[in-house]
Amino acid sequence: MNGWVDAPPPRRGLGCFGRGCLILVVFAIVLGIACFAGMYWGLHRHSAIFHGLYWLTKARAIAQTPVPVPQFTVSDAQIQSVHERCEDFEQKARAGQPAQLELTPDDINTLITTNQATRGKVFVSIEGDRLRCQASVPLGELMGRSGYYFNGDITVELKSAESLENPPLNRITVNGEPVPGDLLNWKYRFKRLRDYLADYRNDSGVGSIEIRDGRLILKSHTE
Repeated sequence: MNGWVDAPPPRRGLGCFGRGCLILVVFAIVLGIACFAGMYWGLHRHSAIFHGLYWLTKARAIAQTPVPVPQFTVSDAQIQSVHERCEDFEQKARAGQPAQLELTPDDINTLITTNQATRGKVFVSIEGDRLRCQASVPLGELMGRSGYYFNGDITVELKSAESLENPPLNRITVNGEPVPGDLLNWKYRFKRLRDYLADYRNDSGVGSIEIRDGRLILKSHTE
């Protein structure tokens, strides 16, 4: 879509987007930002920083200029509909009830647009079983250091429903570079990245994720 219309004031929290409807994609973005921030705070503390520095350089994910990201126009009705569906899924999943949530690219971009931190900086599209996330995030907003951007063209391909216990890292690329297979064993703040993902899985109730027929499909543990 072309053009841009300011969205209504963001709702409290990040909704389904922030809590994991794009957990694999967002995990790659957060890793990149965390690694770069870690370089600024101190290279000697976290193994993820050492590994991440090499990976980010190889993937050309840090730059001093932003890259264009497609913009998205959203209506009040779209915002309300998507948030209600996400909240219903979250409540059931956390209660241990069977639940499934299907999100189109428009649904996902609606959630992105309603949050100030991601609005205009992240755009998602889906083609078949392949999800693409284009991101250009100014690092100054996150760590008080201007002049650098995380520029990532991230793709995720899933042939079937995948458990969040063992996400298929070999099917995620950032700027054409595959995410390292041992990424979840890297440590940040003396804790493995795998443990952060497990904490999310336990808290959210999301059991599996699937990309099929141009949609992102989430299922609860009990579905």
